[in-house]
Amino acid sequence: MMLVDEVAAVVEEVAGVVFLRPGLADRLRSTLTRPGGAGRDRRAGVRVDQPADGGPWRVEIHVVVDRRARAVDVARAVRTRVEDHAAARAPRRPPPHVTVTVTGRV
Repeated sequence: MMLVDEVAAVVEEVAGVVFLRPGLADRLRSTLTRPGGAGRDRRAGVRVDQPADGGPWRVEIHVVVDRRARAVDVARAVRTRVEDHAAARAPRRPPPHVTVTVTGRV
């Protein structure tokens, strides 16, 4: 599993996260061709940059959160889960720089 897929899976498990921001291709496709949103590319909401010099990973995450949850609490939980996952996956690397953006509430 690629790192982006791993991060996406970790993020989707956080309470309050409804889904990762859809990519442009998902926005342009008609929902009529994909009942229930099937086939959405969840990786569009995650970007990971792994510097060749061994510096910290830069992880950008864009999520849509449940409107009943406090967005700031969800964003903090996402950041913590991603940092913990990165530390477990690569304990010798410096901690990642994680940015979480809430792009919507539903």
